[in-house]
Amino acid sequence: MSAHLLEIAFLLASAAAIYFACEFFVNGVEWLGRRLSVGSTATGTILAAIGTALPESVVTFVAVAFAHDDAQRQLGVGAALGGPLVLATIAYAVVGATLLLADKRLKPAGVQDFRRLSRDQAWFLAIFVIKLAIGVVAFAWKPWLGLFFLGAYALYFWREITGEETGEEEKLDPLLIARKHASPPLSLIALQTGAALVAIFLASSFFVHQLDVLAPALGVAPQVLALFLSPIATELPETMNAIIWVRQGKLRLALANISGAMMIQATVPTAFGVIFTPWMLDRTLLVAGGVTLAAVIALWAAFSGGWVNRWFLTGVAALYAIFVLIVVGLH
Repeated sequence: MSAHLLEIAFLLASAAAIYFACEFFVNGVEWLGRRLSVGSTATGTILAAIGTALPESVVTFVAVAFAHDDAQRQLGVGAALGGPLVLATIAYAVVGATLLLADKRLKPAGVQDFRRLSRDQAWFLAIFVIKLAIGVVAFAWKPWLGLFFLGAYALYFWREITGEETGEEEKLDPLLIARKHASPPLSLIALQTGAALVAIFLASSFFVHQLDVLAPALGVAPQVLALFLSPIATELPETMNAIIWVRQGKLRLALANISGAMMIQATVPTAFGVIFTPWMLDRTLLVAGGVTLAAVIALWAAFSGGWVNRWFLTGVAALYAIFVLIVVGLH
């Protein structure tokens, strides 16, 4: 039991390390966006999302491109489906719960913010439907569709970077490693952001490793670990970023970061999976895809209608609970 307590302590310590590193990352990436003349929304959807999702995309690429057997490749395919599911349910629910705990209202800069986020959800839906559809049919030229997913993200990237920003510019806290600089040099901004990103990647890898060690010892089946716990662990940096930005009152950045991370998860890891595997989805992965679609449709309706609120965001976690119940029933 003492060994289990030690593993649990390591797990909690790695989670704390991720949160601490995210504090430095969000501070640095805000300054990076300011220096690159990128609006605050694009800072969340592009700069922050790429930073936290890149390590996961690399892991997926390694899993599908250099796997020794089909089982390992399927883990990579599962990650490509599990990431969007967790972001569309757990990550948004964490934003809502944080707002409730901090007694803050859901008030972005204006209605245009909601509309822009609803457009992100619409983009995601269109791409995700294609992602699921090609997973139920086999055809010879399927690997070429990997280029479609990469191109879709490139188009999204261009649209976000060149899009018109709405609302007032976010006030920035001093750069944490250069508090006395009113306008810190780009070299220090890049140093802090890059070092924080490396720390997030290492701490996240250690967190997942601790889950791999602890779960079997506690009698958790490997399938349960792969389906339920690992995706939540790999999306922990995005969730931590959201908590930090909500706590700081920067709701636009928090929501944009989740939205941008979902677009990456819907395209880049999928492209790797389509190119290097047959990309045939079993019933469990199709259930994950169906629940993700339900969550995003609900989010799209709420954002486009302007009636989204903190209770609604918290409630989308129920869809993840439904996913768990369905999968347990199937197995």
